[in-house]
Amino acid sequence: MIKEGVFLGKRYEILGRIGSGGMADVYKGKDHKLNRFVAIKVLKSTYRSDETFIKKFLSEAQAAAGLMHPNVVNVYDVGQDRGLYYMVMELVEGITLKDYIEKKGKLSAKETISISIQMVTGIQAAHNCHIIHRDIKPQNIIISKDGKVKVTDFGIARATTSTATQAVTTTVMGSVHYTSPEQARGGIVDEKSDIYSAGITMYEMITGHVPFDGDSTVTVALKHLNEVIKSPAEEVPDIPYSLECIIMKCTQKLPNKRYMSCEELLQDLKHSLVDPDGDFVVLDGVTKRMPAASQDTGRTTVVMSQDELNRMKNRQNYNDDYDDDYEDDYDDYDDRRRSRYDDDDDYDDRRRSRYDDDDDYDDRRRSRYDDDDDYDDRRRSRYDDDDYDDRRKDRYDDRRKKNEVNKDTKKIMKILMVVAGVVIALLIMFLVGNAVGVFKGGKGTTTQQTDSEMVKVPDVTGKTYEEAQKELNKYDLGIHKSTAPSDTVAKGKIISQDPADGKKVKKHTTVNVVISSGEEAKMTTIPNVVGMSEADAEKALQDKNLVVKKGDPVYSDDVEQGEVVSVSPSEGAEVKEGTTVTLVISKGNQPATVPKLTGKSQSDAEAALSQAGLSGNATEDYSDTVEEGVIISQDTDAGKEVSKGTTIGYVVSKGPKMTVVTVPDLSYKDQNTAEKLLKQAGLTPEYIGEDYSDEYPEGQVFYQSVSSGTQVEKGTTVQYMVSKGSQPSDPDSGDSGNDSGTEENTNQ
Repeated sequence: MIKEGVFLGKRYEILGRIGSGGMADVYKGKDHKLNRFVAIKVLKSTYRSDETFIKKFLSEAQAAAGLMHPNVVNVYDVGQDRGLYYMVMELVEGITLKDYIEKKGKLSAKETISISIQMVTGIQAAHNCHIIHRDIKPQNIIISKDGKVKVTDFGIARATTSTATQAVTTTVMGSVHYTSPEQARGGIVDEKSDIYSAGITMYEMITGHVPFDGDSTVTVALKHLNEVIKSPAEEVPDIPYSLECIIMKCTQKLPNKRYMSCEELLQDLKHSLVDPDGDFVVLDGVTKRMPAASQDTGRTTVVMSQDELNRMKNRQNYNDDYDDDYEDDYDDYDDRRRSRYDDDDDYDDRRRSRYDDDDDYDDRRRSRYDDDDDYDDRRRSRYDDDDYDDRRKDRYDDRRKKNEVNKDTKKIMKILMVVAGVVIALLIMFLVGNAVGVFKGGKGTTTQQTDSEMVKVPDVTGKTYEEAQKELNKYDLGIHKSTAPSDTVAKGKIISQDPADGKKVKKHTTVNVVISSGEEAKMTTIPNVVGMSEADAEKALQDKNLVVKKGDPVYSDDVEQGEVVSVSPSEGAEVKEGTTVTLVISKGNQPATVPKLTGKSQSDAEAALSQAGLSGNATEDYSDTVEEGVIISQDTDAGKEVSKGTTIGYVVSKGPKMTVVTVPDLSYKDQNTAEKLLKQAGLTPEYIGEDYSDEYPEGQVFYQSVSSGTQVEKGTTVQYMVSKGSQPSDPDSGDSGNDSGTEENTNQ
């Protein structure tokens, strides 16, 4: 373990360990060059002499260094210092998806889809750079404090060429519970292998556990190879039909039966948000159930030799050493932060517009499901709701009728559909051209369309779910249902809706409706939920058979972001089951606006920051354009909103950078030489006269104002004096002595 305060690469300061994995420790650090906090992964001492592990460690940095994406943990730097191999990464304060699933047991369908969209978007970013992750699992998915989902740990990733995936001689297998069949078998691994692992991750989110488990890694790997994954609907009967199909398609044994790319998978996930029970997923690889006497899975069992089994076991044992370094990184993070994806209505609204009225698309996709009666039977057996069964039966009857239409009629229909599409496209082009003035010979004018983007919510209370869905679709609105007991509303009828009728909302907004279960409403008490996380509060209310409604979030200095500020009716109130309870969620502290610091003095900048509820961190640098003491730049743009107490870094000018030179030694030099030496050194010579010196001969320098060897700013003036030689004796005093002596001699 590295002590706090140690610097790596003369730049990164270790602030403390935040996690530990199989082969590396992860520390929180500070990049003093860019003044930001980072995560530093340092290879453990056990592996520093192992070239294989070092190469594997560095390969993670090389694989991820080219990825800069909001849904990927970015790698900033990699290096070696005093025998320590380290990698510098983006610091993501949050929890792993694995911890989140364990905390909640299992996730709702809506939350599963929302998380999956961001996860797959991150995987797609890697695939766009021709990088296959090879170890997608919940432990390698991080949910940050602000709800952003990020893919991390590209430790066993491999790059591919732009045209084809790359077969490798040393096949690497990721965590066996999420590994694809071809990966377990040691075959070629491509983008569709990551899609399989993403499907297993989605399966775990919606059910709370992985589909295959066993006593050993080989046992689990063989199940991936040979056993059919059970539909998640067998454990979660209310799973949306489209999400079930998406998971089943992702986890097909044969890669060519899965989604061909993350782009296709994202398209269906987004479609599922607005049409949960839609029948739009193409499931070519679903195995039909055969009669008991001749039941056949429709798949070929893979028979593996003992050598192949041993190789598989060795591969897995090797990769167990390279464990997930982020899995335990954020165990101390507050559990109250984990509910950011519940009721992500605003996100849904923005995604729905792409799929409206896509009838041609649906027709083409539905034709692949003809005669899939056995699959229908298995789906119907999972639901007790007769009305739901009738609706699904009607859909499949329609498809069977379509199949009876002869081929010539189908061709004619296709031609008509193409012609209709062309006509619609020409009409759109005409309208657009007309709007910009193409057909008027003049400049077009644009008008605000805000009114056309808003619709009034119709009243659907008292209607059935099907009637409400049909009515809302007329206004381009979505629908989401929940159930509650009611004494006054008949079973299957809508008790309440949110938003209420008459309210103006954006198109494609989801309207939440509460349907009567037909049970008698009992009295219950509003539980204490203030201070709870949004998810925990919602669960506590639902356990009391209460309907949850989200009020507008508010800022609060007392209640942390994501927690409940207030509830209405108030806590402790006695109400009937099925009553709508409004939760108001905290948005955290009122944000502060960053003031403009550039051009101010340091004292003025600190005063401005203090007034805004912020603190400052000053550094200094030279500047040829900004005078000394004035701020050159700031690391957070002026006008940006940040949390109160945030530290804003800024740079103070030290003025133009000095050029330092060394003063030469002028002793015993004549005047011309002294002048020449000073000028060559970039200094200004100044002759200040001459004087007697017993030590220096006449004409040589015996004094200089700045000692030789001293470093001074270029252009500094150096004074010097020249010797006049030894001082002569006094002639008067010398003659007197001689006369006196002569006189004495004479007298003698």
